[in-house]
Amino acid sequence: MINIDGSFGEGGGQILRTSLALSLVTGKPFRIDNIRAGRKNPGLLRQHLTAVNAATEISRAEVTGAAIGSKELTFAPNSVNPGEYAFAVGTAGSTTLVLQTVLPALLIANGPSRVTLEGGTHNPFAPPFDFLAKSFLPLVNRMGPAVSAKLERPGFYPAGGGKFSVAIEPSSGLRRLDVSERGEIIGRRATAVVANLPRSVAERELKLIAQKMSWSKEWLRAEAVENSRGPGNVVMIEIESHNVTEVFTGFGERGVRAEAVADRPVKEARRYLAVDVAVGEYLADQLLIPMAMAGGGSFTTLPLSRHSTTNIEVIGKFLDVAIETEQAGERIWRVRVGEK
Repeated sequence: MINIDGSFGEGGGQILRTSLALSLVTGKPFRIDNIRAGRKNPGLLRQHLTAVNAATEISRAEVTGAAIGSKELTFAPNSVNPGEYAFAVGTAGSTTLVLQTVLPALLIANGPSRVTLEGGTHNPFAPPFDFLAKSFLPLVNRMGPAVSAKLERPGFYPAGGGKFSVAIEPSSGLRRLDVSERGEIIGRRATAVVANLPRSVAERELKLIAQKMSWSKEWLRAEAVENSRGPGNVVMIEIESHNVTEVFTGFGERGVRAEAVADRPVKEARRYLAVDVAVGEYLADQLLIPMAMAGGGSFTTLPLSRHSTTNIEVIGKFLDVAIETEQAGERIWRVRVGEK
């Protein structure tokens, strides 16, 4: 039984999700205490409980402590069963974070799977659907599996109600992935999406992006969503390079001006473009688990977040791999994954 202290490092839900994911991959049981101790409302929230329940369902795991507010959990998986699954968060909690929990094991399962998720698809502090589909999954597919994602309807905070599905053709094992350079930039796009809000909000956001990024109009698109359960707004800046695509996002909030919403992804995109690295801060975090499962890989990135360094610590408790990080230049870090 692996013991995990949920209060160490960044002390958030990622510690639980990574533990669940790698427990499914390795078959190793674990116990976690002090779940989300570093958060304002510690313990399991709805989206975390949905992730636990999803991991339990695909592996017929034996679990104790699976309840809202619980700060301790034990999880002992059986073999992972591919198939067709549907999981609903029941709130605007992130569906992509639920998928993050079960996807690694399904990537190497003994048959194809289809997973349908309902809840929030475009949430602050979580990878939005577009990041999943355009940045993360294309790199995963280069490692052997074939994974495709389809958005049926978006779900914004606080109404939720979003829905997407993921089809997974697994691989018997993951190949190493090396992304040392982003390569030539071959595409630039900015999309401002509004749901049950004036289109002028999106137009103001795109105007700021055009000014601050010096982008021409053909790279800008305003989109009005008709099938959203509630109001919502997301701004996405997409940088497509030869080796990787990065997506930077900003989310509308009540009382926050459209220009301020657009300014956040502008700052993140400019920070990424200012140095010669392959992947940004959030994609770096997402790549750690599949690379560790493959037993090898590397990438260059911006200075690692506390989220990523915590994730590295958890991975080391389940997999016998070495994850080395070193500074390779001003604001440039190189991450290498390999056998110990």
